[in-house]
Amino acid sequence: MGIEKLAPTIASPAYVIDEAALLRNLALLKQVKEAAGCKIIFAQKAYACFETYKLMAEYLDGTTASGIYEARLGKEHFGKEVHVYSPAFDAAEIKALLPIATHVTFNSLEQWKHYKPQMTDISCGLRLNPELSITGTDLYNPCIPGSRLGIPSTTLKGADLRGIKGLHFHILCENNHDASAKLIDTVAEKYAELLPHMEWVNFGGGHFITHPEYQPQVLIDAIKRFRARYPQLEVILEPGGAVVLNAGYLVAEVLDIVQNEKSIAILDTSATAHMPDVLEMPYRPNVLGAGEAGEKAHSYEFAGRTCLAGDIIADYSFDAPLQIGDRVVFCDMAQYSMVKNTMFNGIPSPDIGILDSKGSYRILRQFTYDDFKSRNG
Repeated sequence: MGIEKLAPTIASPAYVIDEAALLRNLALLKQVKEAAGCKIIFAQKAYACFETYKLMAEYLDGTTASGIYEARLGKEHFGKEVHVYSPAFDAAEIKALLPIATHVTFNSLEQWKHYKPQMTDISCGLRLNPELSITGTDLYNPCIPGSRLGIPSTTLKGADLRGIKGLHFHILCENNHDASAKLIDTVAEKYAELLPHMEWVNFGGGHFITHPEYQPQVLIDAIKRFRARYPQLEVILEPGGAVVLNAGYLVAEVLDIVQNEKSIAILDTSATAHMPDVLEMPYRPNVLGAGEAGEKAHSYEFAGRTCLAGDIIADYSFDAPLQIGDRVVFCDMAQYSMVKNTMFNGIPSPDIGILDSKGSYRILRQFTYDDFKSRNG
């Protein structure tokens, strides 16, 4: 059964993972890594529903983490390689990572020098800032002037890099194939003196490989060019959103419809609490069966149920009038929604469920008052 028919039967609100869509993404990523001769690891910052990690591990080479909890989750439930990067580590975190991580990337030469004596069994790298701005939104652009993310070229001059095994470049965010190729080709030229002394290079995430408009062959060709020039280097990609792109939904219910210059449908979900990138990016999530405002006969502004005045999702239109109790299904809600949600205002978090490849739905997790209470004292 598809999500359209299933939605009225699902307790709302609920994040629903689409296993069949996830498998399609994983199959494509496996084809790309095999054709390019690279590794692809999963960036858990986009999605951390560990119930699906065993399945994902059949296709990918490991996980990457930005904090100790992500690292532990990857180690315990995904296995394989565990890569870790943070803008700054503290001593307790490094101690906890020693038995977990296979690769650790440092954001500064100072942190590398400080923790180097402890890194005897871990392959260590440095995150470099190639000063190549491709991502348009400053909030997600690691190469804006004055960025704290990555070491600029001027700081590297004369640095002692003995013990460093790899270089890490993460500058993309939902970028297309041209951006991927530009990053790889730029690194090949700009760091020609450093790369022959390394064992691996990580081109980060943000390669939107599974997007319908992305041309994977352009990425494959760029990696092949790079590997032909530096054959000793292991090439690594770490997409997050691309792994779960269009592989999840948020099912919500219309609680009320109020009038104030327009029709406003108040839902049992929230932009700020349940899909914060709607406000941070910002962007307009697609809704099944809906058109743009005014495109169809009946238009509504979708609003959340918190007291935040700006808890507004977007405007949509429908062929028939909405009724209180109707379900609406937001698309592409696996990435950066489940991992970023909050219980702001004491609003319960949506259930987490999975629509398996056979069309059956089951709930993986439900949240209670105790979850809210335990986060606050």
